[in-house]
Amino acid sequence: MARVQTGVRAVGAVLVAVLGVSLAGCSSTGGKRAEDARKAAAAQGKAAVNTPRWTFGMVTHSGDGDTFWDIVQNGAEQAAVKDNIKFLYAHDDEAQQQAQLVDSYVDKKVDGIIVSLAKPDAMKGPLARAKKAGIPVITVNSGSAESKEFGALTHIGQDETIAGEAVGEELNKRGKKKALCILHEQGNVGHEQRCDGAKKTFDGKLQNLYVTGTNMPDVQSSIEARLQSDQDIDAVVTLGAPFADAAVKAKDGAGSKAEIDTFDLNEKVAAGLKSGTLGFAVDQQPYLQGYEAVDLLWLYKYNADVLGGGKPVLTGPQIITKDQAAELEDYAKRGTR
Repeated sequence: MARVQTGVRAVGAVLVAVLGVSLAGCSSTGGKRAEDARKAAAAQGKAAVNTPRWTFGMVTHSGDGDTFWDIVQNGAEQAAVKDNIKFLYAHDDEAQQQAQLVDSYVDKKVDGIIVSLAKPDAMKGPLARAKKAGIPVITVNSGSAESKEFGALTHIGQDETIAGEAVGEELNKRGKKKALCILHEQGNVGHEQRCDGAKKTFDGKLQNLYVTGTNMPDVQSSIEARLQSDQDIDAVVTLGAPFADAAVKAKDGAGSKAEIDTFDLNEKVAAGLKSGTLGFAVDQQPYLQGYEAVDLLWLYKYNADVLGGGKPVLTGPQIITKDQAAELEDYAKRGTR
């Protein structure tokens, strides 16, 4: 009987939390912010459940200083507090190093692993070892095509090809004729899929430009050189929020009239959309990716729940323009969009 009552209390606490979030979402923007602040103060970092304190480890392909992954991590950490999870986070943009980090979590016998598959071949072995050790895995952001094959419970993110196709369609709506797609990480399958998807639906001509994403001055000079040599380019699409600012500077340096558009959202991108410096952004909701990855692992450990029915759980794409920028800017400033 005691065990049943404990389970009821756990589920009841989750339902209260969910209902609270739903009701808060119905209020105005200002009211919602006040409600968020009130709840944060009331929670004081306390778990909403009394399930065991499991340990989950997340390993991503993020480089240092990538604001996108800061948002993913923020979502994961907040879900971990709610779910009484000890959360570990590590990252490396080199595939072999990322694989070693996953191996280290397997060796630590964590209770669950969350991993991105930007360069999936390097991750196949570590995830096989995790499966053999009985550690459930959820993939996030990159690698939806390989996720099931590698033994993951589900994948959370956007379909990169579909996201690229949405970009091509948006460029058509804006009357663009010649676009440049900036790939900042060679070998990242998701980036290739984005540009290929855009090329598929774009009625104009789209060219790829490979840059060294870890060297922002190189990114800017490479884009500037291409814009100087081809004044017919009327749109530049970057594949990450931090690179949009470099593209804007490159445009100014080249005296180009090209519109700068980007994948992903952060505070600076939201401000750029609001001011008209940027045309549109493709939001895949990174906070939601991190939050749901932890939450779904918790649900699996607690209740053997699996979301998605074997298909990826999509968090995007959503095309964000100046019309939505003002509302989302507040959320971007607090690190959740």
